[in-house]
Amino acid sequence: METLLLNSEAVDENTPMGELVAAVSDAFAAYERGNVRMPAKSYIDLPEYNGDFRSMPAYMDAGDWDAAGIKWVNVHPDNPAEYDLPSVLGTMIYSDPENAFPLAIMDGTELTMKRTGAAAAVATDHLAVPDANSLGLIGAGVQAYTQLEAIATVREIEEVVVCDRNEGRIDAFVDAFEGELSVRGGSVADAASCDVLSTVTPSTEPIVTTEDLGSRTHVNAMGADAADKQELDPTVLTDVKLVIDDYDQTTHSGEISIAWTEGLIDESDIDAVIGEIVVGEREGRTDADGVSVFDSTGLAIQDIAAAHVVYEHARERGNGMAFDLVGTGSR
Repeated sequence: METLLLNSEAVDENTPMGELVAAVSDAFAAYERGNVRMPAKSYIDLPEYNGDFRSMPAYMDAGDWDAAGIKWVNVHPDNPAEYDLPSVLGTMIYSDPENAFPLAIMDGTELTMKRTGAAAAVATDHLAVPDANSLGLIGAGVQAYTQLEAIATVREIEEVVVCDRNEGRIDAFVDAFEGELSVRGGSVADAASCDVLSTVTPSTEPIVTTEDLGSRTHVNAMGADAADKQELDPTVLTDVKLVIDDYDQTTHSGEISIAWTEGLIDESDIDAVIGEIVVGEREGRTDADGVSVFDSTGLAIQDIAAAHVVYEHARERGNGMAFDLVGTGSR
C-alpha cells in the first residue's frame, strides 16, 4: 500500500467546492447525531514567536464512509511580512480507521482555507435570507477568496464589498474578479450592511458594531479562534440569532468568548448549534429573524470531510505522489 503526498495545488484541484460544502454539511450532521469522536483542540502557545500551534484529531462516520485524521496547524501573524510565508500553515494526515494506514499526507493550509469557506457556506445557506445577493468581506487575505467561492455556491452573489487595512490587498482582490462580478473596496459599514458578511481577520479588537450591520445581515464570524480574538463588538451578540459550531470551543476561544466571559451573554442567548439546524432539530432563518451570527471556530471533522473529498478525487485522477511511507513494499 502506498500513501499519497498532495501539495497545495493538488488539494486545490481536488476540492470541487459544491462537493466540499456538502461534505462539511455532512460533518456537522454527523457531529449532531453522535457519529463523531473529536477530542478538544489542543494549543501550544508561543508568545516568543507571536504564534501558536494547534493539534486537531478526529474520527467521523458519515454513513457511506468513515475516516480519521489529524491536522497540525499554526497561526503566526508575522509570517507574511517577516518570512514571506502564510500566517496559517498546516499538515493533514488522513488515515483509514480500520487499519490506521496513512492514506494521504496533504497540505493543510489550502485545506483549511477551503473547508473554512465551506463552513461559512453551510451557515449562509441556512441563515441568510433566500434572496441574498450581496456579500461583504472584512479582511482581504487568502481566506476572503474561498469565502466568496464557497458562499457563491449557495446564494446568487452579484455584488461584493471588501474592506481591509491594506489597500494593496483590496486592489488585488478587486483585480482577481474583474469582469466576473461587481467587486469594490469599501468601509466597514459598507461591507457590514450587505446581505451576508464574512469577517476573516486575526483582530483582537472589535471591528463591526451593531450600527454597521444591515437589518437582515447574516454574519459569518470566522476569524476568532483564540481567546483574545474578536471581530464583532460584544454588544452585537446580545440581540441576534446566534448559532455556533461547538459549545466548548466557542465559549473558550470563539467570537462569543469575550462576551461570554464578561457576562453579556449566556446559554439562553445561543439559539442553536449549526448541526442542529442541518439535521432539522432547530430552525434556520425565519421571517421573524433580523441579524444572524454564525460563530465558527473550525472543527477537526471539517478537515476530515475535506480530506475525504480531496483523497477520493486525487485517487481517481492519479494526482499527487504515491510513496511507500511505512515500508509495506519491502515486506
